[in-house]
Amino acid sequence: MKNLTRRQRKMLFRILAAAALLIAVKLLPDQIYPADRWVIDFTGQWTPPAGWAASGYTLSSWAPLRFLLYLIPYGIIGWDILWKAVRNIRNGQIFDENFLMALATVGAFATGEYAEAVFVMLFYQVGELFQDYAVGRSRQSIAALMDIRPDTANLEREDGSLEEADPEDVEVGAVIVVKPGERVPLDGTVLEGVSALDTAALTGESVPRDVEPGDDVISGCVNQSGLLRVRVTRPCQESTVSKILDLVENAGEKKAASENFITRFARYYTPCVTLAALALFLIPTAALAVVPAAAQPAFLVGTVWTGWLHRALIFLVISCPCALVISVPLSFFGGIGGASKCGILVKGSNYLELLSKTETVVFDKTGTLTKGTFTVTALHPAGGFTEQALLECAALAESWSSHPISLSLRKAWNGEAGGGRVTDVEEIAGHGVAARVDGRAVSAGSSRLMEREGIRWEPCELPGTIVHVAVDGAYAGHIVISDLPKPEARTLVEGLKAAGVKKTVMLTGDTEATAKAVAGNLGLDEYHAQLLPADKVDQVERLLGAKAPGAVLAFVGDGINDAPVLTRADVGIAMGALGSDAAIEAADIVLMDDNPAKIVTAMRISRKTLRIVKQNIWFALGVKFAVLVLGALGQASMWAAVFADVGVAFLAILNATRCLRVEEFGK
Repeated sequence: MKNLTRRQRKMLFRILAAAALLIAVKLLPDQIYPADRWVIDFTGQWTPPAGWAASGYTLSSWAPLRFLLYLIPYGIIGWDILWKAVRNIRNGQIFDENFLMALATVGAFATGEYAEAVFVMLFYQVGELFQDYAVGRSRQSIAALMDIRPDTANLEREDGSLEEADPEDVEVGAVIVVKPGERVPLDGTVLEGVSALDTAALTGESVPRDVEPGDDVISGCVNQSGLLRVRVTRPCQESTVSKILDLVENAGEKKAASENFITRFARYYTPCVTLAALALFLIPTAALAVVPAAAQPAFLVGTVWTGWLHRALIFLVISCPCALVISVPLSFFGGIGGASKCGILVKGSNYLELLSKTETVVFDKTGTLTKGTFTVTALHPAGGFTEQALLECAALAESWSSHPISLSLRKAWNGEAGGGRVTDVEEIAGHGVAARVDGRAVSAGSSRLMEREGIRWEPCELPGTIVHVAVDGAYAGHIVISDLPKPEARTLVEGLKAAGVKKTVMLTGDTEATAKAVAGNLGLDEYHAQLLPADKVDQVERLLGAKAPGAVLAFVGDGINDAPVLTRADVGIAMGALGSDAAIEAADIVLMDDNPAKIVTAMRISRKTLRIVKQNIWFALGVKFAVLVLGALGQASMWAAVFADVGVAFLAILNATRCLRVEEFGK
């Protein structure tokens, strides 16, 4: 009872009240006699005296009383269905499950089958209650999962005191304080404090993320340890958590092909079965009235018009499409919710369905398969220099540059450039840097810089960016800087193949050597290097033209530089970078923790969801068809009709809730 909503509790009380009254009416004896006319026979049982039976009152013969007694539980349990049917007819929406139930039960009352009418309506409402409960639990599961928007923010005043404020009222540039155990209410940059953030609600990962001054934090994460002062960088309505919640809430608007099929199917199915039920009643009834008894075919012999009406009513009860109309959308809703648990945001059930048919996956390289951060991977000194001396010269020469290459050199050296060691710094566009380090002339950059200064340089066969260094006009060696593959990417291809992907392709603007090394290391089927954004679109167009009919091509990128390709692919998958605006806006599916292995998880979830959808469709159609045939032949009772409607819907809904179980995919 605690888990039921107010509306569900009211429906449960109506069901129990109607069931109790129905049982009470059913237990009444068929005949009622005046109390003074009963005697005790020798067995000790109360019986009416012989010959006095005719003077008693019988429920079976007194139709008005019997009708009224059954009408009470029917009204309790079925008044809302009757009202919905009338209202929908008035609005031009005739053929739906409310109309079918109303027509079937009112028809049963018209033929004197009062108990069956109440039973049908009672079990239909029981099925509706279970259905509503299952949908509610699914929504609660997702709502709890996505309940990551804090109600308040600790706003720091000018005097240093804290004030609780609504996150929507906090302006960009304001400073907020996030205490241990609290959720980060708004996106911002850490000004002060060191802590670990629990990002599980966004990424599905249990490993905390360490942050320190200068790091960006996003709303929805839980501050686990230290006190953080954060400067707000985005308003509440543009924060990561707001965008994520909007995506999940609006995902149902983009229906899958299976959902659209069921909608169209129900639109034509219901009128057809209603007309079939009408024909099942009218044709035999007309034949009974016109054809002489001696000439009647075998299926009419011994039947009456009320029997055919009863068959038609059973036919109507069986034909209700509740199982299909509810279970299919619920399955997709559960699949989207299950993906959210794993840190995968799916913008619509149509994309979830398409993902299950993916046969070609195309990757961007930098930031997708690789870390997107440059690292010194090799040092090749020359002219008597040591590795440390070579690295120190290059790092000091690049110490005033903000280029990623320069940052990687300084990080690898990990020294200080103070004390006036570096002077006369000159950045040469497209070539590198020239400076004086400890009074010596140092040049660091590409081979073009060496040729510009007339210095003979040595080539390197290792993949990556080569930084050549010269000191006082003499070649000192070169440094190899590479963008290393993500650890998860090494098992990605194997997982994709197991999930049914037939071809993996990498597109990159990097050099041929680097692309070949990365593709070979990861086991990709195909790669194309030195591509501009327009060239990537052309390659995707080529692959789209070469794929099999019905197959799907997915493109995986960072959502910033690859927006045109993400849009052109059948399914665009973005590495979300914990809230990248471009990723969330450009892609159809967003991986919230930049883990490419989540693509395999998403595909497994999509295939499980589609498998459950197909199970529900075939199970519902198969059972209904079989019982419809039996009902038309007079071999199915109203109880079989109730199972074909309510029972099938209930089983299909229970099966649909399996889509939320994704624990096996998170391992």
